[in-house]
Amino acid sequence: MSEHPTDLREVVRRRYAAAAVRVTEGGTGCCGPRSAETDDTFDDDTFGSALYTADERGTLPAEAVAASLGCGNPTAVAELREGDRVLDLGSGGGIDVLLSARRVGPTGRAYGLDMTDEMLRLALANAEKAGATNVEFLKGTIEAIPLPADTVDVVISNCVINLSVDKPAVFAETFRVLRPGGRLGVSDVVADDSLTAGQRAERGDYVGCIAGALSFAEYRDGLEAAGFTDVSITPTHPVADGMHSALVRATKPLTGPDRAPLA
Repeated sequence: MSEHPTDLREVVRRRYAAAAVRVTEGGTGCCGPRSAETDDTFDDDTFGSALYTADERGTLPAEAVAASLGCGNPTAVAELREGDRVLDLGSGGGIDVLLSARRVGPTGRAYGLDMTDEMLRLALANAEKAGATNVEFLKGTIEAIPLPADTVDVVISNCVINLSVDKPAVFAETFRVLRPGGRLGVSDVVADDSLTAGQRAERGDYVGCIAGALSFAEYRDGLEAAGFTDVSITPTHPVADGMHSALVRATKPLTGPDRAPLA
C-alpha cells in the first residue's frame, strides 16, 4: 500500500463525511466496493440497512437507517443487558448506538465514537428524533478512544476496524476501555488466510472496507496479542471473492498480569 497512513485516514474521513451529507440531503450512503465508472457504491444486500430486521429499522429515524454503512448487525450478537455501558467504534449516523440504547435501558448508557463532524451532527439529530436520553456521542479516533480505562461493559463496531490504519492500537484501546470481564462483539470484513494484502486490494479499495481487511489468522492474533481471550470469528456472508462479513467476539479476562482476581 503506497499511501501514507495519515493520507488514508483523511480519505476515509472525506468518504464518510460525504455519505453523511448525502443522507442529510435525503439520499443514502453505504460502504462496500465501488463502480470504477461512476465511483458510486454498489447497492446490494451485503452492506447497509438490509442487514437489520424490519422491526429494528422501524423503530429508528429514517436518517439513521439511511446512514447505515456496515457489513453486519453487531447489536444482534453483542448480548447487551439491562444496565450495560456500551461503546460503538465508528458510530456513523448512530444506528447501532440507538439500537443499543434501547437494549441497555435507562440504567445503561450507549456511547458512539466517530472522527467525522458531519456524522456526529447527523447522529445527534437522529438521537434527538428518537428521543434517546441515555446516549452520548464522542469525537475521536478508534486508535485513541477518549474514555478512561475500565469504562464500558461491551464494545461493538460495524465494519469500521478494517478501515483503521493502526489495528493493533484499536485492539489495545478496546481492551483498555473494557471492564474486566467485558465483551467485544463486532461485525467486520475478514479475508481468507490465503489472500495476500495485494490480492485483497485487487478486490476493492480501502475506503470500501476491502483492502484494509485483516485475514482470519491476523484478526485472531491481533486480539490475542492485546490480551483478549475466547476469540471467535464466524463468517456470515461473502462480500467479495475470498472476503467475508464476519462476527468477531472476544472477552477481556477477569484477571490478568496487572490486576488481582475479582472477589
